[in-house]
Amino acid sequence: MNNILELHNLKKHYATQKAVDDISFQVAEGSIFGLLGPNGAGKTTLLRMITGIIYPDSGSILFDGKPFDPLNDIQKIGYMPEERGLYKKMKIGDHAMYLAQLKGLSKNDALTRIKYWFRRLEMESWWNKKVEDLSKGMSQKLQFVITVLHQPRLIILDEPFSGLDPLNANLIKDEINELARQGSSIIFSTHRMEQVEEICNHIVLVNLGGKILDGTVANIKQDFKENKFSIKLNQSVDTLLHNNLFNILKEDNGQLTLQIHPGVSSNDVLMYFIQQGLMVESFNEILPSLNEIFIKLVESTKATTRAFQTV
Repeated sequence: MNNILELHNLKKHYATQKAVDDISFQVAEGSIFGLLGPNGAGKTTLLRMITGIIYPDSGSILFDGKPFDPLNDIQKIGYMPEERGLYKKMKIGDHAMYLAQLKGLSKNDALTRIKYWFRRLEMESWWNKKVEDLSKGMSQKLQFVITVLHQPRLIILDEPFSGLDPLNANLIKDEINELARQGSSIIFSTHRMEQVEEICNHIVLVNLGGKILDGTVANIKQDFKENKFSIKLNQSVDTLLHNNLFNILKEDNGQLTLQIHPGVSSNDVLMYFIQQGLMVESFNEILPSLNEIFIKLVESTKATTRAFQTV
């Protein structure tokens, strides 16, 4: 699979602050890529360099295999920033037409695409509403339409579900997945880890200007697993089972959470319960959530930084 975007050793410093410190990663064509990190991690600076708003102090950016040319390549990028920039006094239809034509669309093409997206996102009756009359969720849907109207090859969405109710969040999520299926590459930045698990193929986690995690969601969850399993028995276990295979972390009416000792296989544990004359109704591995991994790594980075500063 080809990469639509490649970052190589990007650095950006402001006075004594290292906003981005030697970060590299690739975004594959047609993927949904999660760019994650706590506040102040360097995400916004990265996105501004990717969109040509600011330039790196050093390092390089490749767009579609060639050195990134902001003046020309920006037409192939759609950027939905977290801080919105809509003109409050404009009517919604006029606003979308204006920005679509700034992206190079003819008036006829712009009108056709706006009508298409307004219909898909249930916005057809909004045309003559003013932006200032929109709720936050309605404004969010308009921002999304404006971002994707010109059919960009790379779509950057910073907190796209902010302010949306569950129904509209699902509507936008379905459109993000459909855009990826059609070949668009999407960078998705958010603090909502459950959304990342649902839609992202690959993630990068940054903190304090550096990259601390890079990989597919599935591989990362496997890398951070702790040999924990959930087992459902047909009866309660009145006394803790003494053995050399696992520890029981929790027991509730036959539902147990176990942590298997190193070197012990899940088959060994399953056989143990069967030999005890217990019927096993379900047996599943418990993988950590991205939220748990996120908190663990960010706190670890902070602790390491504090230790270094005291030396």
